[in-house]
Amino acid sequence: MTGKLLFATVASLALLSGCGGPKTDANGFTIDPDFEKHLQQQLLDAKPGDIVTIPAGKYKLTKSLSLTADGVTVKGAGMDKTILSFAGQTSGAEGMLVTGDDFTLQDLALEDTKGDALKVNGVKNTVIRRVRAEWTGGGKTSNGAYGLYPVQVTNVLIEGSVVKGASDAGIYVGQSTNIIVRDNRAEGNVAGIEIENSTGADVYGNTATGNTGGILVFNMPNLPVPGSKTRVFKNKVANNNHANFGAAGSAVSSVPPGSGIIVNSNDLVEIFDNDIADNQTANVIISSYYSTGFDTKKGVATAYDPFPQNIYVTGNRFVGGGTNPGTKYAPLKVLSGGALPAVLWDGFVDPKVPKAGICVQNGDAKLLNADGPHKFAGAKIDPGVDCAPVARLPEIKLPDSMTKEK
Repeated sequence: MTGKLLFATVASLALLSGCGGPKTDANGFTIDPDFEKHLQQQLLDAKPGDIVTIPAGKYKLTKSLSLTADGVTVKGAGMDKTILSFAGQTSGAEGMLVTGDDFTLQDLALEDTKGDALKVNGVKNTVIRRVRAEWTGGGKTSNGAYGLYPVQVTNVLIEGSVVKGASDAGIYVGQSTNIIVRDNRAEGNVAGIEIENSTGADVYGNTATGNTGGILVFNMPNLPVPGSKTRVFKNKVANNNHANFGAAGSAVSSVPPGSGIIVNSNDLVEIFDNDIADNQTANVIISSYYSTGFDTKKGVATAYDPFPQNIYVTGNRFVGGGTNPGTKYAPLKVLSGGALPAVLWDGFVDPKVPKAGICVQNGDAKLLNADGPHKFAGAKIDPGVDCAPVARLPEIKLPDSMTKEK
């Protein structure tokens, strides 16, 4: 019976914490040569409804963990109490790869993985709760690309988590639908939080600080689906001025240091009720694919829409920012008193849709149209963007089973 099997395996792990606590080595790692083998076996044997519990301790792992069963929860004793360290990883592309539906990971840390910390691929109903994914040596190009990485997932909840040091995006949700990313902290990554080619996302209550770019909403070419309908609200996005350490040629390597919130080639994005401060290029950037520095003449699917449309920046609180935008945009500072204004738009417009629907209704915040198509020749502060959505995008709703803790 599944429950008995689970109890036996969990009990064997729990023996580590008996009689005065687990024994540790000089570096604080729990001494148990069979831990990795037993944990992977639990994941291989798991059945729907199983809860795989990992007790407090810091454990060495050398291989990727994998889970294919549906309906499994993996939980630790806390993100700073149960630590899975992959610093000595010798095989596998991730720390943990999950391909099962109805998956929950909570209350543990994944440290120093060779590649992505956690990848969840091609499933439905994924919950990531109070998980820390971190590269403890700080921002390096050699770090794994993604921290928490659900891709092609229907129904995603990421909450209460912490991600540091990812060489691409700390929290990345790609090609997915019906998404909530809330109450997380992303710090010291290239991109703090990224929603890419996904439809229907609420990103709120998060803190993004010390990244190259704080929160990104992107549409990239040559992926199976486009994305739209993202709400970014009630976040704190400040001091995202870290040098870009993304791999050369990657999409994220084009993100300018000092970017607060970036919308690139995406549609129907609402940015409201955020506290956005001291991002040295610009607090909000709205751009097309033509500003990324990638090849725009070949290799892009004809169905791809490179232009951002219906982007609404309303009711945010802006402080500072735009004071050190780098050599590309620095000449534009003279247009707005020595610093770029709150919102920077590259100015590319679809010739078939001349009204892009770029709206800034945000007190005295201004928008700078950089006139990218003419290499900034006609750059200007644009007063004609004082508009707001007629109706807000609907709140994202997830199944009750995902929002109730187990």
